[in-house]
Amino acid sequence: MSEHAEHQHGYIHRKDDYLKRLRRIEGQARGLQRMVEEEKYCIDILTQVSAMTRALHAVSLGLLEEHMNHCVLDAARAGEDAEARAKVTEAVDAINRLVRS
Repeated sequence: MSEHAEHQHGYIHRKDDYLKRLRRIEGQARGLQRMVEEEKYCIDILTQVSAMTRALHAVSLGLLEEHMNHCVLDAARAGEDAEARAKVTEAVDAINRLVRS
């Protein structure tokens, strides 16, 4: 069993909220497909892409906050310096991926 499967993730108390947001984003993606199929105006499609991108960023930032407040803090409180550093590195890598996207 992996380390990730052994403990409860920080976002778990807001799992339903995240799932609701992700379902909404899924609907936005289907709407974008429909707009292209129906040959809607380019700017209207781009406006919806921007809205979907913002929604994905909001989910990403929420998960990142959960990671910092749960995984990183728990490792630091447990006095596991190497583990805490690893969790911070994971967060920094995630931030870098978000910034590049």
